[in-house]
Amino acid sequence: MAGSLTRSLKRKLVIMRGSSDTVSGRAKRTLVKSLYTQPSTLAIGAFNGIASTAIAAWVSEINILYIGCALLTIIAVARVTAALGMSPDEDGTSTRKLELIYEIGAFSYAFVIGLIAALTIILDGDASVQVLMTANALCYGVGICARNAGSPSIAIGQLGLVSLPIMVAAIWKGSLAFIALFVNILLLIPAMISITLNVFRVLRDSISAAETSAQLAEKMQTLARTDVVTGLANRAGLNHAMVETMMATQPGRRIALFWIDLDRFKEVNDLMGHPVGDRVLAEVARRLRNVSPEAATVARFGGDEFVIFCPDCDRKMSERLASEVHAEIMRAIRVDGERLEVRASVGVAMLPEDGADVDSLMQSADLALYHAKVNGRSQTHFYDESMSRDLVRKREIEHELRAAIKRDELSIFFQPIVDLESGRIKTFEALVRWFHPEKGELRPDEFIPVAEESGVIVTLGNWITAQAARACAQWPDEVSVAVNLSPLQIRAPGAALGILSALRASGLDPSRLELEVTESLFLDDSPATTHFIEELSAKGVKFALDDFGTGYSSLGYINTFPFDKIKVDRSFVSGPNVGKQSEAIIRAVVEMGSTLEMEIVAEGLESIEQVKAVRKAGCTLGQGYYFSRAVPDYMAAMLLAVERKGDPLAQRKIG
Repeated sequence: MAGSLTRSLKRKLVIMRGSSDTVSGRAKRTLVKSLYTQPSTLAIGAFNGIASTAIAAWVSEINILYIGCALLTIIAVARVTAALGMSPDEDGTSTRKLELIYEIGAFSYAFVIGLIAALTIILDGDASVQVLMTANALCYGVGICARNAGSPSIAIGQLGLVSLPIMVAAIWKGSLAFIALFVNILLLIPAMISITLNVFRVLRDSISAAETSAQLAEKMQTLARTDVVTGLANRAGLNHAMVETMMATQPGRRIALFWIDLDRFKEVNDLMGHPVGDRVLAEVARRLRNVSPEAATVARFGGDEFVIFCPDCDRKMSERLASEVHAEIMRAIRVDGERLEVRASVGVAMLPEDGADVDSLMQSADLALYHAKVNGRSQTHFYDESMSRDLVRKREIEHELRAAIKRDELSIFFQPIVDLESGRIKTFEALVRWFHPEKGELRPDEFIPVAEESGVIVTLGNWITAQAARACAQWPDEVSVAVNLSPLQIRAPGAALGILSALRASGLDPSRLELEVTESLFLDDSPATTHFIEELSAKGVKFALDDFGTGYSSLGYINTFPFDKIKVDRSFVSGPNVGKQSEAIIRAVVEMGSTLEMEIVAEGLESIEQVKAVRKAGCTLGQGYYFSRAVPDYMAAMLLAVERKGDPLAQRKIG
C-alpha cells in the first residue's frame, strides 16, 4: 500500500511539475506572492498549534512535548517575521528566493506539528491529548492545501510532512483503530492532492488569462497609438506622450515642439501613387528618428505632417535640430530607381515662452509653420508674438469683410486698358476697393489674401464679377471688362455657374467679359480648372494670362488653353531691373503672341518713354498710371464719353 501511495504521489507531483512549467515568470511570481498574503493567518495558525501543544504537554505530563512547543514557537516567530519583513513586490527579491524561504518555514512547522501528534500516540498520551494533537495536525495539513495552492509543492509537502509521522505512529501501535486511522490518512492524501492541483489550475488559469488580457490590452493600446505607415506615434500617441511629459515637467524646464510639413507632397502621391508616397513617408520618419534626441517623441500628426516633441531642448539646440531636420529630409530618396527630392517647412514653438500648456504650444508651432509656408516654404520659422497678432488681425478682417459684403461697403473701381495705336480704351480692369467706415481705405493686398484663406473669396469674386458685368453693360459694345479670378474661386464647386449667373443678371454679352488668371492656377493641374475654362470659353467668355513672366511660365498651358491676351508683368516695364534683358523678354513674348494671334498688354506704364518703348517692342495694349488710375464707375463712363467726342485717352494724362 505504501508503494502504491508513493507511485500515486509521484504521478501527482509529475502532473504538478508539468503544470508549473507552463506558468510564465510573471504568473509564477503572482502565485508565490499569494503565499505571503495575509500573514495574520500564519500567526493565528501558529498560535493555535503552540497553544494546543502546550495544553497537551500539561495534560499528558510528557516533557518532550514542551520541547516541541518551544520549537513551534521559534518556527512560528521566524515565519511571521519573514512574512512581514519581506516584500514580494520588490523586484530585487527573486521568485525562487521567496519560495525557498517560505518552504523552509512551512516544512519545518508541518514536520514538527506532525511529529508532536505522532509522539502523543507512541508515548500513550491521554486519549483526549491524542485526539487534540492528531486533529490539530491533520486539520492544519488539510487547510494548508487550500491556502498554499499557489505553490502545490509546498502545500502537498506540508500535508505529507504532517501526515507521515502520524501514519508511522499508527502502524507502530498496530491496533484496529489506528490501522483505520492509517487508511483514512492514506486515502486523504491523494484526495487533498487532487483538490490542491484543481485549485492551483484555477488560480494559474485565472492569472494566465488576466496576464493575456493585460498583454492584449497593452498591444491594442500600442497599436492605437502607433501610425501604421511610419511606425511613429500617431496623434493619440503624441498626445499621450506630451501629457505625461508635461505632468512630470518641473518649473523652468525647456521643451521644444517642431511641426514639420512636407512641401508639395501631394504631387508625389498624384504622380507616383500612394504606395510610393507611403514609402517616402516611412523614409522621412526614419530620418527624423535618427536626428531626434533619444528623449524626444517623433509622431506623424496626419497626412504629410510630422511633430517632434523634444524635452530639455533650448533655443540653440532647437535651431541645430531644425537645421539637421532640413538636411536629412533634403537628401534624395530613391524609390524603385526613381530619385525623389523632398523639402519641408518647419514651425517651432518653445515652452514656457510660447505656451504654458500642450494646446497653446501646438497652436504656436502651427502658426510658426504657417508663416514658414507663406514666406516661401522649405524654411524654419520660430514662433513670436507678432504671429498671434497677425492671426487676430486676419480673423478680424475676415469677420468684417463678410459683413462689408452684406452692407455694400465694397466698391468696384475700373482702370482702363488702352490700344497703343489708336489711344482708345479697349477694356476696363475691375478692381475692388474697401472703404471701411472706421479704418478708412483697406488695401486689396491686406484683405484679398485673408479672403482666399478663409474661403470668402468665392463670395467676393462672384460679387465683383456681378458688379463689373452690370457696369460694362452700360458701356459701348466695343468696350469689355476684365475681372481677376483667384485660383481658389475657380476650383470652388459651381464656379462657372456663378460667372454665368452674373452675365445673365446684367444682360452682358459673354464675349465682353475677360477673366484674368495667373500662372499659379496651373501648378496643380486640376481637372476643375480645365473644366471651368472650357465651359466658359464655349459660352464666349475670353481669358487673359495675367502677370506673365513672374511665375512658372510655360508655353504648354499657353498652347493648351484659349487665351486671348497675355499681360506682361509690370516688373519688366517699370521695375528696378528694367533694361536690355527685359526689353528682349518683352519682344520674345510679343513675337509669340503675334504668332498665336494674342494681344500683348504691358502693365505698369507710368511715363511716355515706357509707352513708346513697349509700343516699339510690339505690345498692342497698355495699362498704367500714365493713362489713368483706377476710377469709380461714373468716372469710367465719363472717360468713355470724352473719348467718343474724339479725345483718345492715350494722348492725355488723367490723374
